[in-house]
Amino acid sequence: MSVQIDALDRKILIALQEDASRSLEEIAKHVGSSKTPVWSRIRKMKEAGVIGQQTVLLDADALGLEACFFVLIRTSEHEAEWQNKFLKTLRERAEVMEAHRLAGDIDYILKVRVANARAYDEFYQALISEVRIYNVTALLSMEEIKSTPLLPLASVPS
Repeated sequence: MSVQIDALDRKILIALQEDASRSLEEIAKHVGSSKTPVWSRIRKMKEAGVIGQQTVLLDADALGLEACFFVLIRTSEHEAEWQNKFLKTLRERAEVMEAHRLAGDIDYILKVRVANARAYDEFYQALISEVRIYNVTALLSMEEIKSTPLLPLASVPS
């Protein structure tokens, strides 16, 4: 079930996505409102689950995590026990930035961030030692063209 937001909520969310470290006063000024209604709307959107964890974005390259692999996984296992163990393993691996279950020939795709190919191989060896996997294909991203955590709020219905 999606939450209904109006034009002011959308402005607040856009302002928060751009820079959540702004003060309440700055956000209110930016969206053309006062602090109290903006604070109330932010609180309601948090309670509704529209606004989740607030964090900071780090530069992976600056931290030496220069290799981004997209890992395609095919499995012949589809039992609940295997899936629970596989998902637990993924959640415990800090290198896994994203994991998606797919429709089609590939069962899962992972986005894995590591320092280099050797670090990826260590991740791979650890993964296959934890759970049985039918086929793994790793694709190294040569260049990140676009990556954004910002949702397209202009497309959200009012």
